[in-house]
Amino acid sequence: MNRIVLFLLVIASHTSSCKPGNHSKESSQSGNIINNNSLENRNSDTSALPIIQFEKTAHNFGQIIQGEKVSYTFTFKNIGQGDLIIKDAIASCGCTVPKYSRKPIKSGEEGRLEVIFDSNNRSGKQLKTVTVWTNCKPEQIRLQLSAEIQVLNK
Repeated sequence: MNRIVLFLLVIASHTSSCKPGNHSKESSQSGNIINNNSLENRNSDTSALPIIQFEKTAHNFGQIIQGEKVSYTFTFKNIGQGDLIIKDAIASCGCTVPKYSRKPIKSGEEGRLEVIFDSNNRSGKQLKTVTVWTNCKPEQIRLQLSAEIQVLNK
């Protein structure tokens, strides 16, 4: 009985000594291991990381007619050293659909992210966002789309 209690105490003390944020996180996209503490303290060398730079992060479609599907292509450039990977792009609404290449973008190369907005069953001012997740620091960027939807009476 005493051995079981001792064993449980050893296990409990071992698991409680682990602190959140001290674990290394492996990036499956780039194959690099990033230590969270190093990034927080800025002691690690981040010169080899990709850096995403969008030409612009917001677009206004202006006035459109209800039911129209409109699209805009956001362009960006990798101004960092490492390969840029878009891990995911998530729209704030089902009426907005992002499309992008999953291929790595080399340093100095440009990429595109197309967003299609369906104004069906919408009216008035609309503001939609697309959150883009990358292997850059910071990992996410928000893009915005806006429009004023006019309803035509038949």
